[in-house]
Amino acid sequence: MIGPDPFTVLGLPADPGLTDEQVRAVWRAIATATHPDRADGGDPARYATASAAYAVLRTAWGRSEACADLAAQAPPPVAAARRPPGRWLARPVALAPARIWHGRPWRLTLRVLTAVLLAVVAVRAGVGGPAAAAVVAGLGIWLVLTAQGDLAPPPGR
Repeated sequence: MIGPDPFTVLGLPADPGLTDEQVRAVWRAIATATHPDRADGGDPARYATASAAYAVLRTAWGRSEACADLAAQAPPPVAAARRPPGRWLARPVALAPARIWHGRPWRLTLRVLTAVLLAVVAVRAGVGGPAAAAVVAGLGIWLVLTAQGDLAPPPGR
């Protein structure tokens, strides 16, 4: 949804269960008070904004889409606890042994040994220089990306 919240513009609650008549009645009241053809000139900007909001909300489908757009734009809940400053690393490191032990420790050990063995073979094979460094870096990246599946999920997830 681009622009202001159509429910707020019309002064309605963000409820897809509103009837067509409820939305129309509010729109008519705003249009009557702000129409540019009024003797006092009305409020063309407010009328245009209200007209756009009514165009979105005049059908049940439009109201449900507007509610879905508002839900998608809502910030995530603040339920996630923030770590105090200076202790951002202490908790994950303390949880690492438990995540390894409750995950798949033998499979993780096999992955680490495979990565180390292949790195040693790449360095000893005489490739040398940047190619050996690239192979070792690639093995490290492979290990980090694939080993996550061998760890138990962190508590609370």
